Amino acid sequence: MPTAHVFIATSLDGFIARADGDIGWLLERDDPTEDHGYSAFIADKDLIVMGRGSYEKALTFGEWPYDLPVLVLSKQLADAPVPEALKDKLRFSNRTPQDTMDDLARQGVRRVYVDGGRLVQSFLRDGLIDDLVITSVPVLIGSGRPLFGALLQDIDLKLVSSRSFPSGLVQSSYRLVP
Repeated sequence: MPTAHVFIATSLDGFIARADGDIGWLLERDDPTEDHGYSAFIADKDLIVMGRGSYEKALTFGEWPYDLPVLVLSKQLADAPVPEALKDKLRFSNRTPQDTMDDLARQGVRRVYVDGGRLVQSFLRDGLIDDLVITSVPVLIGSGRPLFGALLQDIDLKLVSSRSFPSGLVQSSYRLVP
């Protein structure tokens, strides 16, 4: 079975975006002189699995930002054609997280980057996430799209490391406790 890994930023009050999907509060604090570890994180991944919201946000960035193949899990987009410019870069699926991971195992995929709030929540509920790197941005936005949602049971985490940056960002890495 492939392993699933999360690398994501949240406001201090736990939101990944405003209710309308806006992430300006995050982009305003991006300091290109700070290495937050994304390059090292993504270096050993084989594939990115993302939700529809993350896919639609990535489309607003102009040039497609990912070098790895991308699988977008979305019931709404499952039968939609892939945009011509992205034909060899992504595909859509409406499979469940567990079925997706089973399919990826058969394809020889070893390590997956899971991106998107609702998708991360689904993978967590299904016990499929191995670890999370969460970067907290020192801003309170009050409401929006939460990183975490309702759970059927507690999910125990072990803090692996934590570090702060001159910009005020704090990044913590957690491993899920089996």
